[in-house]
Amino acid sequence: MPVELLPETPSQTAGPYVHIGLALAAAGNPTREQEIWNQMAGPDAPGEHIVLVGHVYDGNGHLVRDAFLELWQADHQGQYDEDYDQSKAFNGFGRTATTFDAGSEWTAYTVKPGVVRNAAGVPMAPHVNVALFARGINIHLNTRLYFEDEAEANAKDPVLNLIEQPQRRETLIAKRCEVDGKPAYRFDIRIQGEGETVFFDF
Repeated sequence: MPVELLPETPSQTAGPYVHIGLALAAAGNPTREQEIWNQMAGPDAPGEHIVLVGHVYDGNGHLVRDAFLELWQADHQGQYDEDYDQSKAFNGFGRTATTFDAGSEWTAYTVKPGVVRNAAGVPMAPHVNVALFARGINIHLNTRLYFEDEAEANAKDPVLNLIEQPQRRETLIAKRCEVDGKPAYRFDIRIQGEGETVFFDF
């Protein structure tokens, strides 16, 4: 008797389910005791404490008010720590989301990462890896956030230099600003259309 193989099913779009399972506060649900959220650096974490903030826009320039983001970064010395533990002063992994209130911004509280070396030993400019999940997206989108006040390092970054058009590299540069008197960087993501953010196929 021949074995019948089932075909692959289509990927699910994120819809509201990511928020319900992973962004409980944004979905209006009670949070869990061990929640991975947007406070990546505690008060005792070494390094320059910063706020990351931004909007997510769709192809029509409208705010995406239910996007979900995961952030992964090195510490202030450029070292990645793969062991997440909420008792640590700093964890290089966090989650955040846009919402229907508070201006539909996402925020994350962290420290500015240091220079990281890739597998070939080439230094990369300080950056934060970002994965974006949102309605209408079948597979999450990967991008990077770089810092505008790291112009010299950005100019030599091997990943930024893979982008052939210099003006497209600007879509990955977060702008220095202030949030409640604290140093911050604004990084708006445009999913498609004019000024579309560069996304990577990792």
